[in-house]
Amino acid sequence: MTIRRALGLCWLLLTSISLWANEFVVVIDPGHGGKDAGAVGSKAKEKDINLGVALQLGDLIKKNMKDVKVVYTRSTDVFIPLQERADIANRASGDLFISIHTNSVDLKSRNRSTAAGASVYTLGFKKSEENLAVAMRENSVIKLEEDYTTTYQGFDPSSAESYIIFEMSQNMHMEQSIQAAMAVQNELISSAGRKDRGVRQANFWVLFKTAMPSMLIELDFISNPQSEKYLASSAGQKSLAKAIFNGVKAYKTSTERQGATSATVAQRSSTTAPLQDKKEAPSKRTSPSQSSTTASSSPTPKGAVVYKIQFLTAKGIINQGDSRLKGLAPVEYYVEGKIYKYTFGAYASTAEAQKALPKIRKKFADAFIIKTVDGQRVK
Repeated sequence: MTIRRALGLCWLLLTSISLWANEFVVVIDPGHGGKDAGAVGSKAKEKDINLGVALQLGDLIKKNMKDVKVVYTRSTDVFIPLQERADIANRASGDLFISIHTNSVDLKSRNRSTAAGASVYTLGFKKSEENLAVAMRENSVIKLEEDYTTTYQGFDPSSAESYIIFEMSQNMHMEQSIQAAMAVQNELISSAGRKDRGVRQANFWVLFKTAMPSMLIELDFISNPQSEKYLASSAGQKSLAKAIFNGVKAYKTSTERQGATSATVAQRSSTTAPLQDKKEAPSKRTSPSQSSTTASSSPTPKGAVVYKIQFLTAKGIINQGDSRLKGLAPVEYYVEGKIYKYTFGAYASTAEAQKALPKIRKKFADAFIIKTVDGQRVK
């Protein structure tokens, strides 16, 4: 037996054991609490809504996912500092961190009483005034802590300049965080009937400091009287918790499938020649132009993981040269349900894709990296 084959089989064995032995830990973080009420509606308080949904979510996971451990950053109406919330998650060696919040609009805003919908945030570097405003509001709880400038190393949540520290950091869990966020967002729309405000990226301290895939959910707007009534009701909180649970379950299933796929690829690679150190060729499903996304004409080995940059969704086929592509070419697409999702590039590693991502984001600010196997997206 060759050393390469032996190492491959050992890795497969260790992976298989870890899939069974390791407990999947979900850390649920009900935002605000205690002296920090969060956003306030005409009657309800954000801290109470967040806690109600969080506790129901935890109960659903405990009852229906026996191999999952639930850890709360708080389970009562108490104040927990942002850094401590992240510390709790890290000490628990969490596999997924979910921070639950309720959105609001400034008192002076014209759309304060009409803004509606759910959004799920991951840590990211998109420079958007709206996303920055949300991050500033959620991070402002820091100022309720004594000597916060020491704890947070001079970070000022109300100063735009302070947010440069996030841009200097590379989040190794970004891809998984986006996958989890998309799964939850889809359920909030389809199951809980919330208006779709999309998966977004912003710089939240609590996501910045958690060493695991993480998301921050904005359930809906407490400043909207109709949404507030729903958010404060037991039926509304039950529906929201169920939607998040569905998303968590879908994400966990996908990660387990990815683990099995990786093990299969490792086993196959122990008996075949190593992959060439070059960009992968595109999948069979290409854009209408039938153009290749890379200069390489080498076929992609069956079962190999290929990373691509997803930048646009549409309800139909977009021809090469269409203005909606903003000059980006060549591109590919894949279909989920009735939605066509467009991608650029084909890379052998996330590191290669990360190098290309900033260029794509100049045209499409919400572009992100996806993983594919045999032309199909692996979530």
